[in-house]
Amino acid sequence: MRKNLSFIAAALAVMFLTWAAAFFYQNYRGASVLITPPVRDVSILVSSSSSPFLLPAGFTVSVFARGLPGARVIARDTVGNLWVSQPSESTVSLLEVRDGKVVNQRPVFKNLQKPHGLAFDPDQPSTLYIAEENKISRVALDSNSPMEKIADLPAGGNHTTRTIGFGPDGRLYVAIGSSCNVCSEKDDRRAKIFSMKPDGTDMKEYARGLRNTVFFTWDEKGRMWGTDMGRDYLGDDLPPDEINILSEDKNYGWPICYGKNIHDTNFDKNVYIRAPCEEPFETPAFIDLPAHSAPLGLAFIPVGWPREYAGNLLVAYHGSWNRSVPTGYKIARITFDAAGNYIGAEDFMTGWLVEKGVIGRPVDLLVNQGVLYISDDRAGVIYKVEYKGDKSI
Repeated sequence: MRKNLSFIAAALAVMFLTWAAAFFYQNYRGASVLITPPVRDVSILVSSSSSPFLLPAGFTVSVFARGLPGARVIARDTVGNLWVSQPSESTVSLLEVRDGKVVNQRPVFKNLQKPHGLAFDPDQPSTLYIAEENKISRVALDSNSPMEKIADLPAGGNHTTRTIGFGPDGRLYVAIGSSCNVCSEKDDRRAKIFSMKPDGTDMKEYARGLRNTVFFTWDEKGRMWGTDMGRDYLGDDLPPDEINILSEDKNYGWPICYGKNIHDTNFDKNVYIRAPCEEPFETPAFIDLPAHSAPLGLAFIPVGWPREYAGNLLVAYHGSWNRSVPTGYKIARITFDAAGNYIGAEDFMTGWLVEKGVIGRPVDLLVNQGVLYISDDRAGVIYKVEYKGDKSI
């Protein structure tokens, strides 16, 4: 009897180890590039003759600021200084800028709970809003007033970033990711975008079914665009990550639908009278992106760049962690036709993924006066991309 039990236990152990090895190989072997620190100091690489970064002709890249571990969201104030959130450091730092260069750099707000989103009130431009994992606060930078909490947010779970931004309507928007990879949420505030008045009142749901829309922006027509990350563990190529045009009261499908309204039957086993993923009940992604690219910051092409770039969108692919072959780790250019229809995506800036590992991971994109700023939370730097060729737009 004891021998039989030992045999069964050994067999179960072998089965478990075999399953664990197969699971790891399928889902995590591509994460090896992230286990070790960056293989080289990106500040040295960029300034050398052997810079790893590739950009189209006429563009240059430099390191604008360094020494910013975990740099995520970038916000610009009215005097041209940059503010950078560092969730891993519990800090928001100030970069004082003079004549296009950082002359002073220091943490200003410390001991915060995973601060991520930053935004300035267009009607009170000296007021900075900071979104921590569990709340949104504001502070007047031109006074000694303390930080004022204006809204509570749900904390915990897999996705802790809270991104904020003021829309063309003057309301403050906040994105709250799901608590899980894929699940039915118990907290009705998760996997949604909310809007509120600048003082935090009248907080109401704007859009739902968004697993992890970490970044969003608005175009010249006032439309809200957001990137969204698909779930894990469906293999290397499913589901697609997404770019959505976000509209009020729309449902973008998660957790039961992904991409172009594809039913996630791996998760959702329910039987429906109607097809569970179809318009107008669920809204399909506007653009499907390669799975596990992890799209984050997005920005429309600035004035002063080549004419063929007009109206195009840049998106930062933070890079995969659960794909057998790493993907992402670059800035993509999303192109449209004259009517605004999606044409395709192409590489704009590459070089973070190198033969022996990863030297950085792009996060946020900030456009100002023809210059593109890119945060990198792995290398702890801010890059500056400029166009030096003939300016035609």
